[in-house]
Amino acid sequence: MKIAGIQTDLAWEDPERNFRNLARSIEQAALAGAQFIALPETFPTGFSLDSSRIAEEDGGPAHRFLQDQARSHGVALCGSVATKRGAGEKPYNLGVVAFPDGKIERYAKIHPFTFGGEPEHYSRGDRTLTFCVAGVRVTLLICYDLRFGEIFAALAKRTDLFCVIANWPEQRRDHWRTLLKARSIECLAYVLGVNRVGTGGQLSYMGDSALWAPGGHLIHEGRPGIADMIVGEIDPERVATARQAFPVLDDRRPDLYRGL
Repeated sequence: MKIAGIQTDLAWEDPERNFRNLARSIEQAALAGAQFIALPETFPTGFSLDSSRIAEEDGGPAHRFLQDQARSHGVALCGSVATKRGAGEKPYNLGVVAFPDGKIERYAKIHPFTFGGEPEHYSRGDRTLTFCVAGVRVTLLICYDLRFGEIFAALAKRTDLFCVIANWPEQRRDHWRTLLKARSIECLAYVLGVNRVGTGGQLSYMGDSALWAPGGHLIHEGRPGIADMIVGEIDPERVATARQAFPVLDDRRPDLYRGL
C-alpha cells in the first residue's frame, strides 16, 4: 500500500483557509497513488487551547471535509479535530479517519499534553483505534502519545503501521525524530510521523515528518521547515518477516509488567 503524510503550515484558527490549502495537497497525494493520507494534528486550527470556541460538533465542517475528500479521491484520510462532547464536558482532541465509502472511525487522544496545558481544555480518551486499509493494519496515535512506549508495545502485534500525527514544537524536535525511530525499532513496525511546519500559538514547528520501516530504517524524511509530502510503500509481509527473524515481541511479559 502506498501512503502519504502531508507536512504543511496551518493558518491559525482558520479552518476554511486550511481546508483550501489541504485540498490541493490531498489531491496531489492521491494522484501520486496514495491509498492512505495523513494530515497533522488539529489540522483545521493549529494546536489551539481555546477549545470551547473552536470545537465543532461530531460531524461538523472538518469531519465533512475529511469525508468529502476521502470519497472524492478514493482514499482513507486522517487528521485530528477539536470535537465537542456533552454539555459541561471538555472537548476531545479527536483523531478522525474517513474512508471512501463515507465511514468514519474515531480516536480520542489518550495522553493530552500536561506540560502545555492540554488537559485543562481537552478530555482524555480511553480507547485505541486500529483499522485496515488495503490489508494493512494501521494504528492512529496523536503527538504526545509518542512518548509512551507502553501503548505502542501493547498494540504492536496487531499493527503493521503506526501513524502519529502531531503539532510537535521545534525546541523538542530531536525528541520527535528519536522517538519515531525508536518505536519502529521496538515494535518492528512501520512508523509514519506527520508534523506541521510554520508558526502558531507563539510556537514554531520544523516538521521533521518521516516514514520509518521495521527495525528503524528510514524510508523518507520531509525537508525541515517547509511544506513537503512524505510518500512510501507499506508491505505487511516485511513486518511479518522482521518479527519472525527477530521475535522480540514474543519475549515481552506484560502480565509481569502489570504487577511491577
